[in-house]
This record gives sequence, structure tokens and C-alpha cells, in this order.
Amino acid sequence: MGTFELKKTDSGKFHFNLKASNGQVIASSQMYASKESALNGIESVRKNAADAKFDDQTDA
Repeated sequence: MGTFELKKTDSGKFHFNLKASNGQVIASSQMYASKESALNGIESVRKNAADAKFDDQTDA
């Protein structure tokens, strides 16, 4: 099971990482000005990632 890890920078901005069960970071967010905005970003990933389509744009 993955884990969202919310962090606050020294400059007061927020960001999150999504970590796999082995602790590896598999997604990182942008910087947010507020904790509320970062939490909204986490909720957006939770809602949208399950239905995300895969678009392979490689030539292989």
C-alpha cells in the first residue's frame, strides 16, 4: 500500500511525495503555498489516479 508524505519546507511551502510500500518515491507534487492546497492535491491524485489512462509515447 502506498503512503502520501506531506512536508513543509523551510520557506513555509508544502509538497507531498507518494511512496510505494517499499519506501521508494513514485510521485512528487509541485510546491503549494498552503497546507490546504497540498491536501487538495493529494485528494486529486487519490480520485484521478485510479482511472488514469496509460499513454505510451515511446517509439519502442
